[in-house]
Amino acid sequence: MQYRGTVHLVGAGPGDPELLTLKALRLLAGADVVVHDRLVAPEILALVPPGVRRISVGKAAGCHTLPQEGINRLLVDLALQGLTVVRLKGGDPLIFGRGSEEAEALRDAGVPVDIVPGITAAQGAAAATGVPLTHRGLATGLRYVTGHRAGDGPLDLDWQGLAEPGTTLVVYMGAANMAAIAAELMARGVPPDLPALAVASATTPRERRVVGRLATIAGDAAGLAAPVLFILGEVVSLYPGHAAAGLREGMRVAAHA
Repeated sequence: MQYRGTVHLVGAGPGDPELLTLKALRLLAGADVVVHDRLVAPEILALVPPGVRRISVGKAAGCHTLPQEGINRLLVDLALQGLTVVRLKGGDPLIFGRGSEEAEALRDAGVPVDIVPGITAAQGAAAATGVPLTHRGLATGLRYVTGHRAGDGPLDLDWQGLAEPGTTLVVYMGAANMAAIAAELMARGVPPDLPALAVASATTPRERRVVGRLATIAGDAAGLAAPVLFILGEVVSLYPGHAAAGLREGMRVAAHA
């Protein structure tokens, strides 16, 4: 009978290696091979023991090392070689990480799969910037949305629902479409001066922030390097030390100023 290895779908967290879970660290130490995304922070990859094989399957806009189906096949093939595989994903593997697609493919092939949650990019950005995702009197709801569709297809989000007052919106992978997202929201009554925050490479030494307004945040954040997370909502008015003057258009704040 053929021995089948196990694939662990592991959340690497937002980037700071101290935010990695103990289970994730233990699995990295015991892996035969680590299959990782492009945006997994180098500080996290540095924790992979010497001699452990690394395979990058990163995706960038318009450039995929492997299509998703190829990644699925790769994970199955490695496991069928009897290897212990860590599939390392930024943030949490089940939040815009296609972890559920990979888990389904592995289970269909009879491969044991384990899912290890990670601190989300949104949680990391909120903690790093001091901006809460909910706050009594400002936001009683929270929505995570993707700003990018496979194949660069049109966004078909629930725009009216996203425009509900008292909601914090967190937009993942939205840099290219942020202007269009803002226009859709404003067309449904969201005020153009709604506070907005863009955070690049949250929790890492490369972190950069831009504080602004919904109407201008796309342009204000145009110079930020991926990955960029957008937080839209009245909670951004609580950005520490900048509740009033700090919300002028396009104010840039270095991570460790």
